[in-house]
Amino acid sequence: MDLLPDICDQFEDKVQLVDIDFKNFGGKACFYGEIVTVRCYKDNSLVREVLQQNGKGKVLFIDGNGSRQKALLGDQVATLAVENQWEGVIVYGVIRDVGAIQTMPLGLKALGTSPFKTEKRGAGEQQVSLTINGKMISPGDYIYADLNGLLMSKELLI
Repeated sequence: MDLLPDICDQFEDKVQLVDIDFKNFGGKACFYGEIVTVRCYKDNSLVREVLQQNGKGKVLFIDGNGSRQKALLGDQVATLAVENQWEGVIVYGVIRDVGAIQTMPLGLKALGTSPFKTEKRGAGEQQVSLTINGKMISPGDYIYADLNGLLMSKELLI
């Protein structure tokens, strides 16, 4: 389903393009929801904690500083997201266990993959504004994703 072109046609003045070359890894190519944020570096403790909460209507945006060294999400954490009804996860970093994740009913975009797991120190921040590639990504805003890319808006458009 091509959601983004329709949103751009109807709401061009209310959306911003997130101009980052994310790859699609989840079993759901089209997803959208209210943004929840986590900033972490080589430690996915907060990612697991957040995805244990109810995610109905929400998308987790993880800022891993673009690091490709340690996977911030794997099949076990992705399973938590599915069980807790998250619409999707976007990782400015890498993931692992792609074979299992691609069969899950979860929207998932990331920069790439790494087979290495993260450290577990409880480091990071949640529900903070992120600046990635010159774009401010704020909790409570909305994100829309499909095979065409990512869009953000201050309000729910669909």
